[in-house]
Amino acid sequence: MQLYRLLYGAGAATASQLAEQVDQAPSLVSYHLRKLSEHGFVTEASGRSTDGRERWWQVASEEGWGFRGSDFTDTPEGVAAVGAVTRSVVDTRFAQYRTYLDQTAAWGKEWTDTAFSSEWMLDLTHAELAEMNAELEAVVRRWREHGKTADPAKAVGEPSAPSEHREHVSVHLYGFPFRP
Repeated sequence: MQLYRLLYGAGAATASQLAEQVDQAPSLVSYHLRKLSEHGFVTEASGRSTDGRERWWQVASEEGWGFRGSDFTDTPEGVAAVGAVTRSVVDTRFAQYRTYLDQTAAWGKEWTDTAFSSEWMLDLTHAELAEMNAELEAVVRRWREHGKTADPAKAVGEPSAPSEHREHVSVHLYGFPFRP
């Protein structure tokens, strides 16, 4: 998960570059990238190697990946796998947000005044929740496209360090039923 997120943010990277960020051996990172590739999560970034030896990787789809938990609930193993993967994703997201909270002072007023965390409690049907999800996804996709067109290097898949004014922004939205 961590390698996938780093690769998604970078646009493209080598195993050695990613290994530095996760404090692991390049050979181990390379192994995991090959496994991610076998399952269709990442692909080789063609035309990036300057000497024919380095292998560049990129995520397979800029849409990311997802699954429906209900597709795996017909067996106890499927239920357990969905639970483990989902918890891992949530743990990673919370760790990312905790890191931001720990570093808030370093971001400066313009970023801390615009960062947000919100919670609403709504009364909806499952169909209304699905409709709201579709609307929120459309909004996020529109803003993602805006960011790519504002940064031409990103639009063509080139790695670009976030500028002083444009940073990677993580948006987490959850919608789920609960009973108080």
